[in-house]
Amino acid sequence: MIPQLPLALRWPRRQRFGHFHAGANAAALAAVEALACEPGAPWLYLHGPAGSGKSHLLMAACQAAGEAGRGVQYLPLASIADRATAIRGVAGGALLALDDLGAIAGEREAEHALFDLYNRAKAEGAALLFAAEAAPAQLALSLPDLRSRLGACTQFALKPLDDAERREVLKAQAGLRGIELDEGVLDWLFARHTRDLGALLDLLDKLDQASLAAQRRVTIPFLRGLLK
Repeated sequence: MIPQLPLALRWPRRQRFGHFHAGANAAALAAVEALACEPGAPWLYLHGPAGSGKSHLLMAACQAAGEAGRGVQYLPLASIADRATAIRGVAGGALLALDDLGAIAGEREAEHALFDLYNRAKAEGAALLFAAEAAPAQLALSLPDLRSRLGACTQFALKPLDDAERREVLKAQAGLRGIELDEGVLDWLFARHTRDLGALLDLLDKLDQASLAAQRRVTIPFLRGLLK
């Protein structure tokens, strides 16, 4: 069985719909919000590269569904050793979210377990939400019937925010904290730090605390010292 962890531990604080910066993914966001809270909404399959927000949307859906009183389970398949057992251990719940689906490709037992889960969820009226880096047709699945089932879901190809959109998000979030990030600081940061939005927002939290403690505005020398 999958351990049931407290919500505060299971859903990171930023993995909420309100923290998802949609960009070109507004239609996907609306569909996931509907699936989380509206019984009978179409099942969804999200795919896209790392940093496009797949895991964010899955965890946000689980958090929202849980707050609405619906039973939820989230399986990050890439980080689970015995994937077949984990999938077969899923029981009950109105929303089942399976992340990193490509991890089971070629694992016969895990693929059959997911096929059975898909059919069981249909019979029980549960909702399924999938995420992977590739569309169903591009996954190296050995079970054609599973690929067909996954292909029947409503699919969305997620796109990462571009640098201009990341900069705007970072500037807006900094402004909410009373921090001014000028273009020179942003240029320096984007040239030397990962551009993953989650990591950038984590850094912004550190900047907020450090600048308050030092009573200094955020400059390149200040940022350089913090990153050291």
